[in-house]
Amino acid sequence: MKPSLAKGTRDFTAKEVINRRAIINTLQKNFELFGFQPLETPSFENLSTLTGKYGEEGDRLIFKILNSGDYASKTNDEDWDAKNSQKLISQISEKALRYDLTVPFARFVAMNHGQLVFPFKRYQIQPVWRADRPQKGRFREFYQCDADVVGSESLWQEVELVQLYLKSFKELNIPVTIHLNNRKILSGLAEYAGISEQLIDFTVALDKLDKIGKDGVVKELLEKNISQNSISKLDFLFSQSENALENVLQLKEKFEGNEVGTQGVEELEFVLTKCIELGISSDNIKFDITLARGLDYYTGAIFEVKANNVAMGSIGGGGRYDNLTEVFGVKNIPGIGISFGLDRIYLVMEELGLFAENEASSVRFLFANYGETEAVEALKIISKLRENGISAELYPEAAKLKKQFAYAEKKRIPNLIFFGAEEIVAGNITVKNLLNGEQETTVLSAFLKAD
Repeated sequence: MKPSLAKGTRDFTAKEVINRRAIINTLQKNFELFGFQPLETPSFENLSTLTGKYGEEGDRLIFKILNSGDYASKTNDEDWDAKNSQKLISQISEKALRYDLTVPFARFVAMNHGQLVFPFKRYQIQPVWRADRPQKGRFREFYQCDADVVGSESLWQEVELVQLYLKSFKELNIPVTIHLNNRKILSGLAEYAGISEQLIDFTVALDKLDKIGKDGVVKELLEKNISQNSISKLDFLFSQSENALENVLQLKEKFEGNEVGTQGVEELEFVLTKCIELGISSDNIKFDITLARGLDYYTGAIFEVKANNVAMGSIGGGGRYDNLTEVFGVKNIPGIGISFGLDRIYLVMEELGLFAENEASSVRFLFANYGETEAVEALKIISKLRENGISAELYPEAAKLKKQFAYAEKKRIPNLIFFGAEEIVAGNITVKNLLNGEQETTVLSAFLKAD
């Protein structure tokens, strides 16, 4: 059988791993500078933990895990005959791969809230899985890098997360714009248009504006039985001014007497104003009234980060989710969090040529293998180098030197070491620099003391 990869997954070469690690190191450093503590949760959760948290579309993208053993033995024959997939899923699958890091984090908080000091700030860098249609920048297995704060309703958390985003992307040399909105504004819009009961349908459709355009959004709203009259009242959403203040003033007028919408506008104003007072350029933050982020659990501020001048979807996003732990029986723990999309960040940096040239091999010295006796002596030297934090390896076979040269060149190892019988007796070592062709014999003790 010809080997192949599962759709939506990838292998990573040494060079790619090194570049990904550089991104992760930058994010991890900044997470900790902002006071976040590391956390890891299992790759899979109980299916009941995940379902009902991401909306109807999100639930369909959860990878379910079949129960071990004869998973079909305890099912209802009638459900098979009726092809009732929803009833069958609950009978044959109790676990699922995590869809994101936020819901498992909420589960962790609910289980451990008595031992945590609030506000509790955690960061998490782990893979997640979604049964999505693979395309550029969208994979079925990918990493999320999350930072969340729970136990505080303060809007200063929103301001700090904007700062965290901008500092991290500045260090990665990616010019970005952070799009901001507030879920309460979207609730206010639904109330204004008389479609409060269809809020989820409205926000899910609106969140696709970048992908399907105004006509596509309108078509989807009509398919969800939202009236043309309601859609007409919302037409101003598709012709927003570049001036965020003008858009806010327009909303204030439309939200007169609309309590939830007005609250959303006031919260958004606070965040935008404080960011500007802290020296954040208005070019880096944008009020995007059509930003919806189609996840059911957001209740306040919502973020989306886009790289400037790159044809890519969002490379980060998040928002406030004040009610998430309630589904686990723990109330009154408000939260807010953001996520960095590692895989999309990688693609953006690759497109912009931002990765430093790195050698796939981290090995600094390759010792030629002359035979068993010489190999033992070479490994003694190699051990001392490794104790000093210097990478080195012995060619595994006593092959012809031509073959050993070729191996070093293909792996881009810069130095080939000759430590044969003559060198051992004389207490010398010969180093050949494969980059410039120069060769030098030196006293072994001096070689070991050099950097």
